[in-house]
Amino acid sequence: MNAPVMLEPQRFAVKGDGVELAAYRWGNAAGPTLLLVHGYPDNHEVWLPLIRELAADCQIIAYDVRGAGASDIPRKTRDYRLEKLANDLEAVIKAVSPDRPVHLVAHDWGSIQSWEAVTEPRIQPLLASYTTISGPCLDHVGHWMRARLKEKRPRAFGQVIGQLVSSWYIGFFHTPLVPELLWRAGLARAWPTLLRRLEGVRESRPNPTQASDGQHGVKLYRANFIASLFRPRQRPTEVPVQLIVPTRDRFVRPQLFQDLDRWVPRLWRREVAAGHWQLMADPSRLAGWIREFVDHLEGGDASRASTCLGTCP
Repeated sequence: MNAPVMLEPQRFAVKGDGVELAAYRWGNAAGPTLLLVHGYPDNHEVWLPLIRELAADCQIIAYDVRGAGASDIPRKTRDYRLEKLANDLEAVIKAVSPDRPVHLVAHDWGSIQSWEAVTEPRIQPLLASYTTISGPCLDHVGHWMRARLKEKRPRAFGQVIGQLVSSWYIGFFHTPLVPELLWRAGLARAWPTLLRRLEGVRESRPNPTQASDGQHGVKLYRANFIASLFRPRQRPTEVPVQLIVPTRDRFVRPQLFQDLDRWVPRLWRREVAAGHWQLMADPSRLAGWIREFVDHLEGGDASRASTCLGTCP
């Protein structure tokens, strides 16, 4: 007898690292568990198009990260450090699937903070796989920048400068008060229109907590970027990783992932002609890749994923 598929979310609370997190459950309880972690300036609702694609096959868990959606909003910048974010993720896994590893899927800042968990030895046994979209490990980026600068070649310098130009907004987010004022002044209302015009996102639903998410989420950048990039740690992982690289990403250039196989021996790579948010709003391809990856690792139809063993084009 087939397990019932939950199409409406079941909301529940998870006690994270000093915060209460709003979490949501959909899908088929008999299937493998997917854990979805959103980025900035989003909340869990950014995943709804993908959830509709996968709910029949998987149990799906998503949560609002600290500072976003219906989760608690810490006031201090230090409360947004990667260590605390990884502790939150670990708490969600232990609450929803303590006895079976989950398949982690993350986008943007969700990917950045998930790398902290994926490269943490105590958390790795809780993870069956990791699919990452448009969000590198900050420590890996720090090592990548050092390696490019040591080459002392114009092309290598150009790669670093090009990424710094693409990352202009990070410096802006370190400006006191100004980003918060912009979100209050109307950026929240304009955000869906900006996604349509700049990113080609056809469906962008209004987010009732957009202004708050944008204001408080800048603390993610202020708490982590400088320390990670200038004092990068060694962060390898044995978790199987599926790397989705949107080649038209305005913010995270594909070159940032050139050395990823140094840190991830079990790496699958897929490139797609898409922008930073396009796969989130039009998720059919993303859903298919997640199914293939999960099926392969769960011992199902391995033939569909076999072409991506190693680093794939």
